[in-house]
Amino acid sequence: MNESSPIRTDTARAYQPGETPVRHVGRRRFRPIRWLVILVLLAGAGAIGHRWYEARTTKGAEPATAQHTGGHGGRRGGADMPQAVGIAAVTTGDMPVILQGLGTVTPLATVTVKSQISGYLMAVKFREGQAVKAGDELAQIDSRPYEALLAQYQGQLARDQALLQNAKLDLQRYQTLNRQDSISKQNVDTQAALVKQNEGTIAADQALVDQQKLNIAYTHITSPVDGRVGLRQVDQGNYISAASTAIVVVTQLHPISVIFTLPEDDVARVMRQVRAGTKLTVRAYDRGDAHEIATGRLDTVDNQIDTTTGTVKLRALFDNADEELFPNQFVNAKLTVDTVREATLVPNASLLQGTPGTYVYLMDGDNKVTVRPIKTGETDGTNTVVASGLKPGDRVVTDGTDRLKDGAPVRITEGAAAAGDGKAVEAKPDGKGDVKPEAPADAADSQGTAEGGRRHRRRQAQ
Repeated sequence: MNESSPIRTDTARAYQPGETPVRHVGRRRFRPIRWLVILVLLAGAGAIGHRWYEARTTKGAEPATAQHTGGHGGRRGGADMPQAVGIAAVTTGDMPVILQGLGTVTPLATVTVKSQISGYLMAVKFREGQAVKAGDELAQIDSRPYEALLAQYQGQLARDQALLQNAKLDLQRYQTLNRQDSISKQNVDTQAALVKQNEGTIAADQALVDQQKLNIAYTHITSPVDGRVGLRQVDQGNYISAASTAIVVVTQLHPISVIFTLPEDDVARVMRQVRAGTKLTVRAYDRGDAHEIATGRLDTVDNQIDTTTGTVKLRALFDNADEELFPNQFVNAKLTVDTVREATLVPNASLLQGTPGTYVYLMDGDNKVTVRPIKTGETDGTNTVVASGLKPGDRVVTDGTDRLKDGAPVRITEGAAAAGDGKAVEAKPDGKGDVKPEAPADAADSQGTAEGGRRHRRRQAQ
């Protein structure tokens, strides 16, 4: 072999037949092992650093947790702390018995004004939205064709009147001659019939004259009721067909009615008051049932119950002097049918529903509550009549009832809770009305105890 060859002859070994060639793959097997060792070292360093961080955090948090919770007994101590509540006294007063139904404002009269004759609209004499009285002129139709016909019929009437007068004179002559036996009875009877015929003709002529006078009066279109006119539906100059072309709609607003419905179970109670002659008050509220619009009186009750809905219709009348009620407006009608005198009243905020039925939390002294089942009656949305279970002067919890139980300790606060955030506000003993916020201790204790428990479990896992 050439001495200048890069392959050294002293290390080269000839390949022997039948020998398995050896491949030098040591570097490839060592590379994944090296990366695995590096990953193990990194994981160990991370575990050591995490344990060191947890140790420092635990040392700083344990004194504060022990101070607030008193060790593992902190959760039990927070549960025994008094709950901040707001209270109200049970009072006595008059409770109106109110029946509520959905209603619609319905005018007593809604008139679509149309012309009774055909012709061209010569003038529109109203302003849209204007208040009008019955008899006020709204529009005018061209009256000249009807005036011409009137003149023609008046001429016919005058001619027929002259013929009638002549026939009557002839009849008088025939009667005189008949008494003198100078003319036959038949001629007298024929002349009498002619007089009757002329009288009939005159009556027909007079009717035609009166008809044309009426048509001329119809050319002046007037309002049939007091009310307000709506938008104009035809413009001046258009040809109007009799009884088919609408000109404007007039709606009566004073007074106005509300038609509302009540369940059929309430009909007997209402009818007892109606038969007794009692004037029942009806109040109309807006769509949101928050603002009272007007006060009126019950006018009448329908004569049958709607079998499809099981309700009966009632009509209430309102003066509507300020025009708060608008036609076809949706309202909530509240009918006062009776009043419970000297009733025991409790705030609706204190009423709860559960296994005992309807119940309240009754103050037992100044620092404890007890569950008191009650029976309720009528309600007005704010207070409810208590039939049994409470007496005037009792104090019931109205705020902060979500975490109470029978016999739970409480502390009376002013306002009890701030808009659902769980923070109570306690009144100062000086009674000046200044309040200061106070965070509930049981919430802070339970939070610290839970955090300590989580760290303890992590240390055990490690």
